[in-house]
Amino acid sequence: MASRLHVRKGDLVQVISGNFRGQRGKVLRVLPEKRRVVVEGINLRKKHVRATPQTEGGIISLEAPVHGSNVLPVCPHCDRPARTRRHRDAEGHAERLCARCGKPIPKA
Repeated sequence: MASRLHVRKGDLVQVISGNFRGQRGKVLRVLPEKRRVVVEGINLRKKHVRATPQTEGGIISLEAPVHGSNVLPVCPHCDRPARTRRHRDAEGHAERLCARCGKPIPKA
């Protein structure tokens, strides 16, 4: 069973630990089975690609996944990385709240 992560595709996140600490980027993919996320411009790796009739070969840079516990979403209101809380609004829809300022973090 896949577990739920505190970030979703399109979120602006900040890396809080590891070699890329302090850097920000947009979440490109979420891998809930492995509890990992792919962040734009973070954890770049080189990959050697064989030439095919459609593509030219060579060395390309790809974003490798980082563990979900190493990133925090950036609150658009206080512009700082923050933990999130879940809250149900008046219609019963779940929304994420910034634990720092208490304002909702909108969906990307």
